[in-house]
Amino acid sequence: MAKLTVLAAILLVALLAIASATAHRTTITTTVLEDEEDPGQGGQSQRCQQKIQEQQQQLWHCQQYLSQMSPSDLRMYPLPGQQEEHLRPCCQTLENFDEQCVCEAVMHVVRQQLQQGGGWQGEEMQQQVMQKARNLPRKCNLEPQQCQIGAVFV
Repeated sequence: MAKLTVLAAILLVALLAIASATAHRTTITTTVLEDEEDPGQGGQSQRCQQKIQEQQQQLWHCQQYLSQMSPSDLRMYPLPGQQEEHLRPCCQTLENFDEQCVCEAVMHVVRQQLQQGGGWQGEEMQQQVMQKARNLPRKCNLEPQQCQIGAVFV
């Protein structure tokens, strides 16, 4: 009888160890930003990069706007007017860019936030931020209306 009890205890411990090992899973999310650069427009991209560097401080508002949670995120609601507080100056900054450079500026803001560890944790949050980034020109009534920012989640 004692042997049966010991065997049952060992079996129970083994099952718990297996369950614990399979229950723990790590998900790594990688975001890839796709540049829309045409090989024939190297000068254009360089001009855009120069403008981005000149407007770096003003682009901070775009970074803040993208970082704000939307009302669809149940974990946190922005205070009334909080998104507009950063949207208006962000749009004013993006208006300073040529049409060909608007999306490059938006992609720069997203890259910068990701490099800084941006607080966009989780796939759902990153998808939400990418969607906001794609639609930022539309929110600002700028052309192009939408940026082609690709996000790949692994």
